[in-house]
Amino acid sequence: MKIGNVEINGLTALAPMAGVTDLAFRTVCRELGAAYTYTEMVSAKALMYQDKKSRDLLKLGEGEHPAAAQIFGSEPAVMAEAAAKAIEISGADVLDINMGCPTGKIVKNGEGCALMQKPELAMSIIEAVVKAVNVPVTVKIRKGWDKGSVNAVEFAKMAEEAGAAAVAVHGRTKSQMYSGAADWSIIAEVKKAVSIPVIANGDVFEPYDALKILQQTRADMVMIGRGSLGNPWIFGRAEAAIRGEAIPALPPLRKRVETALRQFELAKEDKGEKIACLEARKHYSWYLHGVPYSGYFKEQISKITVMDDIYKITEGIKRELR
Repeated sequence: MKIGNVEINGLTALAPMAGVTDLAFRTVCRELGAAYTYTEMVSAKALMYQDKKSRDLLKLGEGEHPAAAQIFGSEPAVMAEAAAKAIEISGADVLDINMGCPTGKIVKNGEGCALMQKPELAMSIIEAVVKAVNVPVTVKIRKGWDKGSVNAVEFAKMAEEAGAAAVAVHGRTKSQMYSGAADWSIIAEVKKAVSIPVIANGDVFEPYDALKILQQTRADMVMIGRGSLGNPWIFGRAEAAIRGEAIPALPPLRKRVETALRQFELAKEDKGEKIACLEARKHYSWYLHGVPYSGYFKEQISKITVMDDIYKITEGIKRELR
């Protein structure tokens, strides 16, 4: 799998998810088999204002390559300048433009998936960014705005014409958000329509889902988002499924919570104890998804404030749950 001149040794990518795919989580996912990662999406305008939080979001881990820096915005000149800054700060191998985020505050500003309603403006943005950076430029899109304006195929063809080196397609419209089923057939249509690589995204929750989406869409790579929450093992297991190998079993709970603990310790190093602990509340709950009799510990997790809380909870889980 190649994006422009960037070679990726595997077929699974961790989807960029705001407030989730921080450096710590990406590190754990890479260690467990993710072949390609993206930073959380960064506002082009915030980057131009030298916003420290935005710059911090662009920090890649040691050896986190190949990886993409993702930005969003709606003004070609600002996007071009921010793209150059994002690559300079991150050292990323690829620059990705988010044109698929369905969140209200993003689309209200004409950014994210709102750009699928303005293909001419989107084309200007892609062209400007391609000229501004010396790395491949990719675009993340959705099926369309709503069921009455499904335009992923036309939009992907436009992106290719504008100079995009690959396109990632989520098989839902903006109106669907994350409800209903992802339409893999639209990804297959995009794949037939363009000659650049296509990354398939949507409803990959189990290792065999990764194999199925690639078989059904003929896409070049699979992007896993919500299926990775509390489950970074999905990448190595999905890679095995794709290769036709035996899928490794999930590690026992004891090992899984040790991985969670490692993630939270990495987060503490990166962003400090207070923020790491607040964010651990959601991540740790995800790690316990589906674990019988874990209600008591989930309640304790919702009150985490310091690392000592995490250590005590982890020891309790290892002692009392299987």
